[in-house]
Amino acid sequence: MSMPRLDSDDEIESLPPDIAKKARTLLMSLVRPHLAMAVFLAVIVVLTAALMVIGPVFIADALDRGVPAALDGDMDPLIRAVTLFVVSAIASAILAFTSTRLVGITAQRILFTLRERVFTHVQRLDLGYHETSTSGRLVSRQTSDMESVQQFLSYSLFDTALAVLQMLFIAVTLVVLDVPLAIVVFAGFVPLFFITKAAHSTQRSAYRRTRTSIAKVIVHFVETMGGIRAVQAYRRQPERRGTLSDQDARYRDANTDALRGVAWFAGWTRLIGNVTQTVIIVIGAWLVIEGWTQIGVLAAFILYLRRFYGPLDELVQAFNLYQSASAALEKIAAVLDTDPEVVEPTQPQALPAHATSDAAASGRALDLDDVRFAYSDGSDVLPRFDLHIPAGQIVALVGATGAGKSTLVKLVTRFYDPSVGRITLDEVDLRDLDDAQLRSSVVMVTQESFLFAGTIADNIRIGNPDASDDDVVAAATAVGLDAYIRRLPEGYATDVKKRGGRLSSGQRQLVSFARVFLADPDVVVLDEATAHLDIPSERLVQNALATVLEGRTAIIIAHRLSTVEIADRVLVMESGRIIEDGTPDELISGTGKFAQLHQAWRDSLV
Repeated sequence: MSMPRLDSDDEIESLPPDIAKKARTLLMSLVRPHLAMAVFLAVIVVLTAALMVIGPVFIADALDRGVPAALDGDMDPLIRAVTLFVVSAIASAILAFTSTRLVGITAQRILFTLRERVFTHVQRLDLGYHETSTSGRLVSRQTSDMESVQQFLSYSLFDTALAVLQMLFIAVTLVVLDVPLAIVVFAGFVPLFFITKAAHSTQRSAYRRTRTSIAKVIVHFVETMGGIRAVQAYRRQPERRGTLSDQDARYRDANTDALRGVAWFAGWTRLIGNVTQTVIIVIGAWLVIEGWTQIGVLAAFILYLRRFYGPLDELVQAFNLYQSASAALEKIAAVLDTDPEVVEPTQPQALPAHATSDAAASGRALDLDDVRFAYSDGSDVLPRFDLHIPAGQIVALVGATGAGKSTLVKLVTRFYDPSVGRITLDEVDLRDLDDAQLRSSVVMVTQESFLFAGTIADNIRIGNPDASDDDVVAAATAVGLDAYIRRLPEGYATDVKKRGGRLSSGQRQLVSFARVFLADPDVVVLDEATAHLDIPSERLVQNALATVLEGRTAIIIAHRLSTVEIADRVLVMESGRIIEDGTPDELISGTGKFAQLHQAWRDSLV
């Protein structure tokens, strides 16, 4: 029986209906700290546009007054007009250089703030968001989408503002020079308005497709590189390449549609401009012949028309970048608009002081009161139940895959909040604890054993950034890792390489344990943390755990029943419910599920 294949088009990146407004609000919040610079740049842009527009006026003056005066022997009007033209040209060039440089600097500062804001916000989002949103899509937000916004802010924003102001100033100047000819020019804007309006709506849709398409390409690439061992082991390179080819084809087609729209817009714009110029030349020549206008005015009109429709060409290109940047900013705004479902309390409550100062008895009582939990897209994973774990007790969770063990520990560590009920630590609801105290009191070790780039010491010190070198060595010694580290050429300064590739899976897990020992929490949660260890290493870690966990509250998800040996209590879970609860000896001597599992495990060792 073949399984249905999910086509990549079925994965739709939905956006809120008011995302365009939210994107504009986001942009304004980014510009607001640079408002003084923005005002200064606006003044420079206005002056630059005015100086660039005024040039043909001096040329008209030179032709209509300077040249006739020079023929009569008076060179001053001609020299004055030429000098003013040269000065305006030089001044506009200087202002253009200054403004372009300042715009680039300001744009980089804005993008720096935006990148930090996105990165900080994504780290704040709860585990549920990260389990449903692919890392490749988030990479796309921070790379290709940021690049689109940067290109527009750095290169097109100034040119767009300058082009618009030029057209505005030219329009005013044309009216001053000759009203009938100006009316002819403005008549061309009637069809241009409708063309621009149509292009805006179609281009926005096209560029949204390009942002979604490139995100899917990046998602597939990141996923393939992350699982390259499985890809090569099972010879899935052709299939992965084919999928990437399909997704890249969609990105190509989306870009083709967007560029087709740009070409259509540019073609109609230039056609209108050329037709308008032809009409102006014909009508202007007739007006000069009839003596109703001067040759200098006609020359200025022709020059202005070239400058008038020249910026339109720039606006076409800027329009292209604007649509791409607008779609990209909408995607980024959608990420920033996502609120974490697990939020910190507005008025946090502190945990009570320990009843004793003895470090070996620093655990806290953990209670689940009438707890029920369901993921947003499914039925109940944990039906309502109650559970009390006294301070200092080590509890092992046992059960088949899908029994709800991992979900339970995710609730205890507050990666999720219960749908109903409350979870308390020393009678304080986890939702009332600020994140810093919660994370220092409850620490979880998963099967992933993720190591960051850097040295072994750096990775151990993640458990406590303020730990001394001696503390790091003590933690490594406690988990039985010190001897191995000292055999390395650089010892604790050894680079673990990408994702800890220099260490074995078991050694990476030991580093994770060392982090926990440095963190010195009240509650330790181990999500089958010994799964990747061989038997000798597992025994070594269990001995270390028995010492370190003494007096502390601990929850251990155990698939290997050998892990249960250090537990004070065993909970057997099935379908989100606790079906057996007792000491290891009590359950082994019984006839229940755990006794059957334990006997099967003992038989496997024979």
